[in-house]
Amino acid sequence: MNGVLKTSAETAPVDITTMRETTELLLGPDDAPEALPPAPRELQTLTVMLRGHLELLIPEVEQKARRLPEDSIPRYCALACVGEARRRLKAEPCRRYGGAAGHARRLARALRALCDHYQNAGESTP
Repeated sequence: MNGVLKTSAETAPVDITTMRETTELLLGPDDAPEALPPAPRELQTLTVMLRGHLELLIPEVEQKARRLPEDSIPRYCALACVGEARRRLKAEPCRRYGGAAGHARRLARALRALCDHYQNAGESTP
């Protein structure tokens, strides 16, 4: 029974399109910090979605990056992005940095960067 669950989890595709669409709800095409944040309830929902997307994508990007040559720049950049995304997940909203909206935007930027690395790592794999 475990083999079936493990196999389906390992082969489940990552939905980069949905992840990017989620980031666009907070960042828009220009990533403008002066854009109005969504309503509090919507912001909370988006934050939960972003956190879930990050938790799914971080190990995927890390796994792809580790397949690249140890001295490769794309590997280094992807792993640095993974580390930054993990720090963002541990961070809490802070009034000094835009409160809940600023926190959600930082999560969205980390997710956008991971999406880029996920797609680019596939092109760089030997």
